[in-house]
Amino acid sequence: MSMQDTDVDQRFSLARSIAEEAGRLAFDYFENRGSLVIETKRDLQDVVSIADRNVETLIRDRVASAFPQDGFLGEEFGHVDGTSGFTWVVDPIDGTAPFVNGMPTWCVSIAVLRGSVPVVGVVHVPCDGELYAAAAGRGASLNGKPLTLDPTRTIQNAMTGIGCNTYVAPERVGQIIAGLLGIGGNFIRNGSGALMLAYVAAGRLVGYYEPHMRAWDCMAGYCLVKEAGGDYLPFPAEGEALMEGHPVLASNLSVYSELLALHQG
Repeated sequence: MSMQDTDVDQRFSLARSIAEEAGRLAFDYFENRGSLVIETKRDLQDVVSIADRNVETLIRDRVASAFPQDGFLGEEFGHVDGTSGFTWVVDPIDGTAPFVNGMPTWCVSIAVLRGSVPVVGVVHVPCDGELYAAAAGRGASLNGKPLTLDPTRTIQNAMTGIGCNTYVAPERVGQIIAGLLGIGGNFIRNGSGALMLAYVAAGRLVGYYEPHMRAWDCMAGYCLVKEAGGDYLPFPAEGEALMEGHPVLASNLSVYSELLALHQG
């Protein structure tokens, strides 16, 4: 095993344990969100912001003590450069709308990039007790069970995840959904792009597309999908481009070209 493999394995192991610890903290906030509102005299939106910041701080602290030379990009506190060639890309709670509204479809997303390539991807879904984990060349798993995509799943016989946000014009979202329905597909949106990407890796969705997404929402999912046997649209991850929003598309190989056509509109 090369030194680089060992470097990835060490970070993969840490990412899994941090994701579980961070998930427990986030779940505690989730379970107690009603009483926290009363205690803090704030609304639910503020409670999830506090949870987001504290969960990200926990993750940053764990990474900094184990790999102080690694870079870190988180949704809450931005980017810190590293010198090791590895960068952690983290969304402490993806799916804040489900979180606030008491739905289970939120997750902790942790990726590690080597250069611009996601080589570790871990998504923890505390409400469902699910841990999706993948590392470059080591496959993807859900709670330890290997994930392999089924090439017989198609746009027509499976579901496709579609994401939207305020960066995308409503008309464009309508166009994408109409295009998908027009080729015999159907769509789902659960409020967490990171989780829908994990669902692609698990074969629950045949693909996922969102016209504008940030690195912390998609990098872990990209690694998961790739290692399960799918493909993704490369995300520009050099320098400032890593901080910007880009189109995100990941899917089973059997439907990639059809989803790419939807993206190209």
